[in-house]
Amino acid sequence: MGQYQLGQIKRYDPKAIARYYRFRLWRVGWRTLIITWSFTRLLFNLKWDDWFDRSGVNQSKRAIQLRELLTYLGPTYIKVGQALSTRPDLVRKDFLDELTKLQDQLPPFPTSIAFATIERELDRSLEDIYRQISPAPIAAASLGQVYRARLHTGEEVAVKVQRPNLLPVLTLDLYLMRWAAGWMAPWLPLNLGHDLTLVVDEFGTKLFEEIDYINEGRNAEKFAANFQDDLTIKVPSIYWRYSSHHVLTLEWINGFKLTDTEKICESNLDTDTLIKIGVTSGLRQLLEFGFFHADPHPGNLFALSNGQMAFIDFGMMDQLSQEAKETLVDSVVHLINKDYEPLARDFIKLGFLTSETDIKPIIPALEMVFADALGGSVRDFNFKTVTDQFANLMYEYPFRLPAKFALIIRSLITQEGLALSLNPDFRIVDIAYPYVARRLLTGESPALKLRLIEVLFKDGKFQWERLENLIAIARSDTKFDLLPTAQLGLQYLMSEEGQYLRRQLILALVEDDRLHTEEVRRLWNLIKDDIKPAHLFSVALGALAGFSADTSTPLPTSRL
Repeated sequence: MGQYQLGQIKRYDPKAIARYYRFRLWRVGWRTLIITWSFTRLLFNLKWDDWFDRSGVNQSKRAIQLRELLTYLGPTYIKVGQALSTRPDLVRKDFLDELTKLQDQLPPFPTSIAFATIERELDRSLEDIYRQISPAPIAAASLGQVYRARLHTGEEVAVKVQRPNLLPVLTLDLYLMRWAAGWMAPWLPLNLGHDLTLVVDEFGTKLFEEIDYINEGRNAEKFAANFQDDLTIKVPSIYWRYSSHHVLTLEWINGFKLTDTEKICESNLDTDTLIKIGVTSGLRQLLEFGFFHADPHPGNLFALSNGQMAFIDFGMMDQLSQEAKETLVDSVVHLINKDYEPLARDFIKLGFLTSETDIKPIIPALEMVFADALGGSVRDFNFKTVTDQFANLMYEYPFRLPAKFALIIRSLITQEGLALSLNPDFRIVDIAYPYVARRLLTGESPALKLRLIEVLFKDGKFQWERLENLIAIARSDTKFDLLPTAQLGLQYLMSEEGQYLRRQLILALVEDDRLHTEEVRRLWNLIKDDIKPAHLFSVALGALAGFSADTSTPLPTSRL
């Protein structure tokens, strides 16, 4: 297969790439030598510092050396550095500061090449396309660089131009990574080595999608459609007339990076509010839409002076199936309930355990991991603790990392790392639990209504404390309005669907041959400030109207 045929690969195809490099061993050998020599020098320097007690003196020097090494090795390794730059739990601060520069402070390629690419791709002169364009890039990233321009119609735009000759570099690195994964797999525990090549393949698939700017534009529009009802999220518009596979023209975003705390303060923006917008949008991506931004590093997230958060760079996205979304909600429910046996079954459904796995010895291990992670309360939970614990668990039990979830975990940890950089005391459950509780209580889909019933009942008994906790947690979100939720609840109770819940609630009120007035009193104290007689009457009328609209049959009270 010649160079022309390599250029025809539009999607990641490991077999085609392997066929190409199998007959170009000198390129493979030379690249392997460069990579090995580069990292060996860095490791030797770090060891030298340890031996002669120079680690403290040379910290910043070694951090710069690592950044320069990853930049020298090119786009694939820059992507690795970008992922590490969002992990303050794994990377010490001096290295972290340098790796952060890989997000948008990379050496640019010549503007003459960029402008020639624009004219060739769009088949017209620069003057015909833009009224003006910056003479130098305003940002350079791993796969391309960005120019600021203005269209003849007056709109200010960002022009993203891809780096030249990306395909040969990416395919060779992916070939070597896949070869190394296959070579290392037999030497690793079965669960760690099992999906190693699949993780590389997932990474390769996403890289190929990322270098197709038409795909990125479509992703941006799909993402914008998902969040069209959310005024806190901004997505730049795409100008298709001035875009191609290697050039993307999109709306200019006047904002600043989320890590720029100085500008956030100058704009009188609240960091906790920004964190909440980011985490809630991440949860919606995973649990509602299933379509999520897999590369949310600080270079791709901007705060706007009006309080919005802007997402850019939609090259690396992924899609979850409906079943996977529902199982993720299940796992959160089971974690809230501390039901570790069904949580272990969730891990089987998600692919972290095989269907043949005996989960009995795993259940106590899960309980230990999440008991440590949750600490004294759910608010002590964080992904750093869980991932650290799971790293040990994967050596002892047959856990494995499904390729699909490698990106999800990376996305979640990246968001938590970003939030921690804004607020070191941040805990993701302060936002995640109210969100999940709110979704369960509103029960906007049959699947969520079933999950609410699962939360409220255990071994056939109504869990009063869980209902109290859910309402308390949901009300900690200032946007949560109890009355519309109550209206939805009444509608559901009066429907055919709610027959089981009606019966169980009545049984719960007289459970153990006593009237549970104390539990009802506690619930009333929790919600009474939200309940006003006039509003309550409106809720009852609304529930009846909603029920009447849904069915023409009489209220099923006789079935209680």
